[in-house]
Amino acid sequence: RAKAAYEPLLDLALHHRMRTVALSAVLFVVGLTAAGTRGAEFIPRLDEGAIALQMWRLPSVSLDEAAEQSSVLERVLLREFPDEIETVISKTGRPEIATDPMGVEMSDVFVMLTERDTWTYSDKDELIEAMETVINREVPAAAFGFSQPIELRVSELISGVRSDIAIQVYGDDLDELARLGDEIARTVSGVAGADDVKVEQVSGLPVLTVEVDRSALARHGVSADDALAAVEALGGRNVGVVFEGERRFALQVRFPERVRNDEAAIANIPVAAKSSSLVPLGELVTMRVEPSAAQVSRERIQRRISVELNVRGRDIASVVEDARRAIGDQVTIPPGYTLEWGGQFENLERASARLMLVVPVALLLIFVLLYGTFNAAGPAILIFLNVPFAAVGGVLALTFRGMPFSISAGIGFIALFGIAVMNGVVLVTYIRKLEQEEGYAPLRAAREASLVRMRPVLMTALVAALGFVPMALSTGSGAEVQRPLATVVIGGLVTATLLTLLVLPSIYSWFSGRRVDLEV
Repeated sequence: RAKAAYEPLLDLALHHRMRTVALSAVLFVVGLTAAGTRGAEFIPRLDEGAIALQMWRLPSVSLDEAAEQSSVLERVLLREFPDEIETVISKTGRPEIATDPMGVEMSDVFVMLTERDTWTYSDKDELIEAMETVINREVPAAAFGFSQPIELRVSELISGVRSDIAIQVYGDDLDELARLGDEIARTVSGVAGADDVKVEQVSGLPVLTVEVDRSALARHGVSADDALAAVEALGGRNVGVVFEGERRFALQVRFPERVRNDEAAIANIPVAAKSSSLVPLGELVTMRVEPSAAQVSRERIQRRISVELNVRGRDIASVVEDARRAIGDQVTIPPGYTLEWGGQFENLERASARLMLVVPVALLLIFVLLYGTFNAAGPAILIFLNVPFAAVGGVLALTFRGMPFSISAGIGFIALFGIAVMNGVVLVTYIRKLEQEEGYAPLRAAREASLVRMRPVLMTALVAALGFVPMALSTGSGAEVQRPLATVVIGGLVTATLLTLLVLPSIYSWFSGRRVDLEV
């Protein structure tokens, strides 16, 4: 039955070769257009079944206040989302072994979710939007970002940032970096798909500044070194070394915490004058509390500030393209300051650069093997046409399923090219056999070979395509990475098989180098 249905289609394609080629060209153009509209991402986001909430407060927050805010957040989440949240765990500051550098102003809140069938929300994005609304209303004194536990740590280990995209600004002046960071954050906040936009906190930490009064020192007969030694003792002043066997330990003197945290007590610290009298430190220095740098990040011998954002509802490449355009139009970068893009987008660029090298090399090797098989360029080029048409099918399949290009899809394209070329080799080898051994003219040989080899070609394509169907439709753990690969292979095999069975026989005579018989 399949052969009976295929034969009239083949005859129609052979008798109207120009129209067949024209339809193929239209399909190719449609595929190129669809490829131009597809976005890109590094790897598809895996659903870990949990949410990692990042919580930022002012750098001046106390540990007690940070712990209280985390407790409030936990109670709010459990109260407002009883059907979706199983448990909530908060972690504030860094651990005892400082593998995770965080101040007390930062907390990681791990939200463990229940099974999907108990939810009142359709998907995780809708749940996150609802959580964001509730949190901003109930805990207004902090900023939040949403990620996943494993994804959060992997992103930090690979790219040094905890978000999907990082805009890193390099320069010398910390205040100018902070101004540029705030301006860039306001700009990218208006880009569709950009969410959880935040600027690295580089200021806002209150610091007690002590400045010696030279006139007061001279009047009381106190040296500046003695006054500054009293100030140094607030944090700890080395006064000697203690030996325990071969080990040495620094011996420090330090004021107790009740004195260090009380500005009035600090002002009453006695300092010895040359006349053996004691003078309060407050009469010798000027003290004031002022905001200072909370942290200074450096990279490549330059100061750096990061603007981080997550992507929700769009692909990373499209968001970066729109954000770059917005920053170029609305933000002026002063001379001496540079801007770079990092995070998952940086990983995508590196992986894409490798694919731009690996894929052409693979295609070149395929062509060399084809040329070596047939000892002629014509058949090799003809079979090689399966590659772009297979790619068109893969792109159209991704577009139909609403998937952006990713490294997973790129691997699928490489696997697809091998299968598509193999089908072309099966058909062209038999066509040339009929030409050389049976003396058939090119067009007749193409028709007879297509009818005979239809079943092997279909079997090869169907076995590969059906084998990928479970991956394309899977919904279990890791399915997000499998689906793009399987979708590309299935979609590409459809167009590649159509080309092999209909278009390739129609244009074979143009590449054979022999005369064309008009009767089939």
